[in-house]
Amino acid sequence: MLKRWLLLAAGVIVLDQLSKAAVSSHFVYGESLALTSFFNLVLAHNTGAAFSFLSDAGGMQRWLFSAIAIVASVWIVWLLRRHQSEKLFSFALACILGGALGNLIDRIAYGYVVDFLDFYWGSYHFAAFNLADSAITCGAALLVLDSFKGKTHGTAAR
Repeated sequence: MLKRWLLLAAGVIVLDQLSKAAVSSHFVYGESLALTSFFNLVLAHNTGAAFSFLSDAGGMQRWLFSAIAIVASVWIVWLLRRHQSEKLFSFALACILGGALGNLIDRIAYGYVVDFLDFYWGSYHFAAFNLADSAITCGAALLVLDSFKGKTHGTAAR
């Protein structure tokens, strides 16, 4: 069962990296293509975390966020081993794991994360993001949903 969750995480990584490579090969940094009245494809580089948090921190954030991703990934794999039969919980963790590792690959290889999905309303643009970010967000939402089931995943039942 663990293999299934790790394969799902690997699938997220592959889709994330392929999508980033496709956009990076067809766009120059900052270039944007309007696809609808509320969505653009854009090539952006995020040196920070979500919403460009700490993007101007002078370079230390690359290693800080890489270390966080590595520690979180090890913890997630440990949780997956312990709870691999809990489908919703494990699916959520696998999504988060794949997203975290997808963005980690960018941080290590480039020093930034490639973002390309740009949703907006009027002149307000939501922060650009990518498929790894989407997987992390969906996984987090599923963890919240799973928490309503009344189980505890961090401790053994007594």
